[in-house]
Amino acid sequence: MAAIREVMSTGLHYVTPSTTVGEAVALMAQHRIGSVLVMEGSQLVGIFTERDTVRSLSHSYDAPAHSVSSWMTPEPMTVTPESSTDEALKTMLDHNFRHLPVMEGGEVVGIVSIRDLAAL
Repeated sequence: MAAIREVMSTGLHYVTPSTTVGEAVALMAQHRIGSVLVMEGSQLVGIFTERDTVRSLSHSYDAPAHSVSSWMTPEPMTVTPESSTDEALKTMLDHNFRHLPVMEGGEVVGIVSIRDLAAL
């Protein structure tokens, strides 16, 4: 059984709660990623994903001008680098997530996606 440390991505992309949906989507498109971490300083306060983008646009024609804090998932579930890939996959499937931040010692050290786990 593999550990998350072996499959997680460490190239992280962050926004702040006041970043607009449009700015976050541009960052995600530029880096070809499905989510960005929402940070206040060094503290993880949320995650903003492709699904949040779709949800925001379906509710508001001017969503690109809104802050990500209006649409993000606050206080996301996380895993540790030592968590098993099976445990992370179960969490994702049970809660319908595609991305999980990886925390170690109170800091974000990576992110794992369902695609990372499907490659195993």
